[in-house]
Amino acid sequence: MIKKREVQASVKDEKLVQKRRDQMIKGAVTLFKEKGFHGTTTREIAKAAGFSIGTLYEYIRTKEDVLYLVCDSIYDHVRERLEQGLDQEKGTLASLKLGIADYFRVMDELQAEVLVMYQEVKSLSKDALPYVLKKEMEMVGMFENLLTRCVENGELTLSKKQIEIIAHDIFVQGQMWGFRRWALRKLFTLDEYIDLQTDHLFAGLNQYRV
Repeated sequence: MIKKREVQASVKDEKLVQKRRDQMIKGAVTLFKEKGFHGTTTREIAKAAGFSIGTLYEYIRTKEDVLYLVCDSIYDHVRERLEQGLDQEKGTLASLKLGIADYFRVMDELQAEVLVMYQEVKSLSKDALPYVLKKEMEMVGMFENLLTRCVENGELTLSKKQIEIIAHDIFVQGQMWGFRRWALRKLFTLDEYIDLQTDHLFAGLNQYRV
């Protein structure tokens, strides 16, 4: 099992650590998007976050720590949102539809962060990269679980391989809104995009409905 990488901080107040790191993430995302990971300095990250370089190093040790925290926070946010929206009606096509809509909306909210993550994830170290990639597979796994529950609940008849490819399809469709939003927003609102992609998915699933 791949363990979460520990980002060292000299400050012991966990709430303050999280607050400062959230500020860092917000500032770093803007900088990484404009200048790239390697073109951004820790001093610039500190300034964008609203504190000194000395304060910055109380909460991280390296610039790579900031990139790691950006990646980690994206997946945590997606997971939390999906879990909140799926507390009820598990194992139904209605819950699947809700989960897709929630995921697409998070991808819209985190467009800048997602773009930065995929542009710069290659800059992560060998010990951090496997963990981040594992987190992505866990996100895909959430849709696999949704589809599996629909099968167990008697709403769909899908094989394991079919569940896996459909889960990846959903995951990529959500990311596509972020990667190609510059073009897609000229054609659709977010709600229209969600409805059209969901209708397309469910049209394919209809042949597997019980």
